[in-house]
Amino acid sequence: MKENPSITDIGEKQTTSIFIDLKELLKGIVLIANVLPVFTGFWLALYFTDSAFAAYWDVFVLTIAGSTLIMAGALILNNWYEVDLDTVMQRTKRRPTVTGNISMNVILWVGISASILGFVLLLFTSVEASIYAFVGWFTYVVLYTFWSKRKYTLNTIIGSVSGAVTPLIGWAAIDSAFHVVPIMLFIILFIWQIPHTFSIAIKRYDEYKAAGVPMLPVVHGFELTKRQTLVYIVCLLPLPFYLMSLGTAFVVVATILNIVWIVVGASGFFMKNDRKWARINFVFSLNYLTILFLMMIIVTLPMFHS
Repeated sequence: MKENPSITDIGEKQTTSIFIDLKELLKGIVLIANVLPVFTGFWLALYFTDSAFAAYWDVFVLTIAGSTLIMAGALILNNWYEVDLDTVMQRTKRRPTVTGNISMNVILWVGISASILGFVLLLFTSVEASIYAFVGWFTYVVLYTFWSKRKYTLNTIIGSVSGAVTPLIGWAAIDSAFHVVPIMLFIILFIWQIPHTFSIAIKRYDEYKAAGVPMLPVVHGFELTKRQTLVYIVCLLPLPFYLMSLGTAFVVVATILNIVWIVVGASGFFMKNDRKWARINFVFSLNYLTILFLMMIIVTLPMFHS
């Protein structure tokens, strides 16, 4: 005899389903990955202005909460607009916009509301931080999602601006970001996103092609994409030397990471399986960024300085 599911079982399944829908809607890993540079920018601003974290804990909460809501709102609006593309691409078919688990109107208003609330919170930190957040939001939602993604291979470069402003938001909540450190963080993130995204585009070539998204490998092929990937990776090589203020240890580690990544990028011309190389390059790029930003935090901890 078939047992009827209990109320508890039904509740657990519904909770799990809601959690999965939210994770897919907010692109969980992407959202978390963008919070780290905001925190790093905030932390480094405290360090270089010789400020105590305890004196700015309320600003920290507003900065992280506000920027997270703005980024979440942008990602939600991206999902709302791209539902037709997500229906075609295998990796996005679980999103609630595709499954219909959440209505499109609800998703639209949640995206708008999260964005507005995030800006309200961030305005309590500084106007400059809010301006950087708006630049990131506008670039991602309007210039990338609404305009360039379906038309131009340059969509990758345009979209990279939105992710690159994140450390500027964190820094500007404490002090003006017209400083060599946050500017270098912006440049590093801007350049990093391009080879990182190219790897995704090669990995997901068939899906992007089926969806009609003009990613570089879809329009111009793998060879050109691999060459451009290597060029952008090489461009990262001199940047740590502009961050000597973070110490020799950081510059050495960052330079080693850059050299290793150049080797990984160049290996694409010798590997027969382009998608296997793209997976390796993608994984390394994630580890590269994580190690780089965590190192910035570690070397500026008080215990590492006299």
